[in-house]
Amino acid sequence: MKNAKTPNTLAGALGLALNRAQPTANTANPAPAASGLVYSTEAGRMCPDCRQPVAQCVCKQNQARQAASGAADGVVRVSRETKGRGGKAVTLVKGLALDADALAALGKQLKATCGSGGTVKEGVIEVQGDHCERLVTWLQAQGYRAKRAGG
Repeated sequence: MKNAKTPNTLAGALGLALNRAQPTANTANPAPAASGLVYSTEAGRMCPDCRQPVAQCVCKQNQARQAASGAADGVVRVSRETKGRGGKAVTLVKGLALDADALAALGKQLKATCGSGGTVKEGVIEVQGDHCERLVTWLQAQGYRAKRAGG
């Protein structure tokens, strides 16, 4: 078997070293954030800072996003939207500083008030149909500072 090359001679011919040193625990990694998990089919998008799913993120970026959504000023904004829904109107209720369970319960009450369907997605209550004025008056009667947004 003169022509058969063993892995050591093949690696030697290519100039490769088979016995490379493995990094040890005390080796400093200059960019640990670059090697992290970005997307998981199990949890969806991952926060680059805290390495948690975005829905469970506790870092400053998530807090900044919540402040930008309008939950910080205490005004509930009710608007109508038709984008991405085939021309059908949906009433959006934003800016409620409630936890997920309380938001779902309020969404159920709003849907019953309007007599239509809807859902709660990412802190926003969506009610099918154009019910802006009805929802603003109902929310104000319940003690919320509500106003019509978006013309």
